[in-house]
Amino acid sequence: MIVDGRVLREDFVPSEVVHRHDEVNLLSETLEPLLYDRRPDPAFLFGPTGVGKTCIARYALSQLREQEPSVAVAYVNCWQEYTRFRVLYSLLDSIGRAVDVHRSTPKDELFGRLDEATDRPIVAILDEVDQLEETAALYDLHRLRHVSLVLIANREEELFASFDDRVRSRLRAGTRVQFDRYGTDELVAILAERANQGLEPDAISDDQLRTIAEAASGDARVGIGILRSAARRAERDGCESITDEVLEAAIPDARTAIRRKTVEGLIEHQRVLYDVIAEEGEIEPGDLYAEYERRVADPKTKRTLRNYLTKMVHYDLIEAVGERRGRTYRLVEDEVDRDSD
Repeated sequence: MIVDGRVLREDFVPSEVVHRHDEVNLLSETLEPLLYDRRPDPAFLFGPTGVGKTCIARYALSQLREQEPSVAVAYVNCWQEYTRFRVLYSLLDSIGRAVDVHRSTPKDELFGRLDEATDRPIVAILDEVDQLEETAALYDLHRLRHVSLVLIANREEELFASFDDRVRSRLRAGTRVQFDRYGTDELVAILAERANQGLEPDAISDDQLRTIAEAASGDARVGIGILRSAARRAERDGCESITDEVLEAAIPDARTAIRRKTVEGLIEHQRVLYDVIAEEGEIEPGDLYAEYERRVADPKTKRTLRNYLTKMVHYDLIEAVGERRGRTYRLVEDEVDRDSD
């Protein structure tokens, strides 16, 4: 049933995008100076999870490289590469300049290597940039005239609140590309395109695609995950097409798999916070911070912890209940969990 599994991956970049033409055009216009040996302003892509920010960034850059192959594109996921050292190393590695770099290599030496790599323009896509622990990395990169920035985050206010003054002032002038949740019809069209490319003909019906889109609530990441899970289940069961029973089982399966993957991707201090919330069921911020500080040797500041918690809220791992003084945190329950209560 699955003829091309790559198409059913969340990180697959299609040859044509669906329902994001305005966003593609704005980002492409922002990057256009690269075609004339000029440096563009930083580009910011804002929006909730699963709305195509990363896909559009990669798509726009692949289109630009077709016109100007000399442009190097470096993709860094700041959820994993969240320190200044890791960001600089990732960029050097992507352009083949990370040879002989070790953990003990001074960060200034990494910056120096990047500073000397002026043989071609570099576009650095920093995904989940609000996960950076050290915004000094952004200051570093902005100083390099041959490095252009595409920064991806959930919300502008929260991102800029995490910047120090010198970073904030230098990046304030960048172009903003705002992404909204997909509508159900838009998500159906995206899923139909993936099914056409990735599955045998007639493997899934239009009604079933709409069922997936409605279950995904505007999140393409979830929708693609459900489609992939349903196709794998149907294939495993020897079905010629995806049945309604298979689809019904795939919806909670896909949600669980996405959540598990997201939890596994949490950095150490976020995972401690998540585990405390999971153990307590519901907990006030003061008690959460106190228990966190008891469990870690080198605790982060409360401001950093608030950023971590906000990020986990965006990814539907936890929810914040109530207003500031009366706020508590608890895990987000799956619909199946609620139904079984």
